[in-house]
Amino acid sequence: MPRNTLAALALLALSTAVNASQAAAVQTDASQPDAPQAALASAAESTTAASDFTLTANVTLASQYRYRGLMQSNNRPAIQGGVDLVHASGFYLGNWNSSISWLGDSNSAVSAPIEMDFYGGYKGELAPGVPVDLGVLQYYYPGDYPSGYASPDTTELYAGIGYGPVTFKYSIALTNLFGFADSKYSQYLDLGANFDTGLWGLTLNAHVGRQIVRNVDNGSYTDWKLGVTRDMGQGLAVSLAYLDTNADRAVYTNTHGRYLGRATALLSLTKTF
Repeated sequence: MPRNTLAALALLALSTAVNASQAAAVQTDASQPDAPQAALASAAESTTAASDFTLTANVTLASQYRYRGLMQSNNRPAIQGGVDLVHASGFYLGNWNSSISWLGDSNSAVSAPIEMDFYGGYKGELAPGVPVDLGVLQYYYPGDYPSGYASPDTTELYAGIGYGPVTFKYSIALTNLFGFADSKYSQYLDLGANFDTGLWGLTLNAHVGRQIVRNVDNGSYTDWKLGVTRDMGQGLAVSLAYLDTNADRAVYTNTHGRYLGRATALLSLTKTF
């Protein structure tokens, strides 16, 4: 065969092999065209799922701890804090804690220096501008108690509704209320309002509540509060309030002789993360 013909055949064979190799490579790549896109889509879905949840934490230093108008820390400073996990759908879980002394103040044999609250529920809108809040709250008081001591642990269901600056919340105890005997189904009615002044980050706070304690003579009472909160920025807020009650002294006086429902001023500093 002539040399020119051999050379031509060799070039043709080489060209065919190269083209076949390139075609195979293209086919191989085409067999997984969505691999990077699939990975990105999976990562995006994971990020979206994670972003559906919001986790916040808070810590408060208070001149004292009052709950429903009653002294919880024997007029001494309290440290408080909690965490909240909220889903975009409106469902939430949370925990809040505070130093206390009221249990030990009522019985020297009791050592229970902390209150731990666990709650969960749903927040949404009944109509535009009408928020609702439904949930359950467990008050837990770990500590050492003498034999036969009535447990202060309490479980409540609550339902709240708001309109503009005004809110109303109804709570009902599914257990005895904070250790009161035969007080199951006691109730608390809470009417509050927060008015943004539009000046210097100031919000005016007002509250009136009615604690109804079942089967406890003179156990029911009314409490109220007037205060102001200033938003300092960076998640920092300072509050000053005046609180008072008409709680019966015979029922709500501790072993130190201190009336738990007396009028007081309360100063607090809160940081939210």
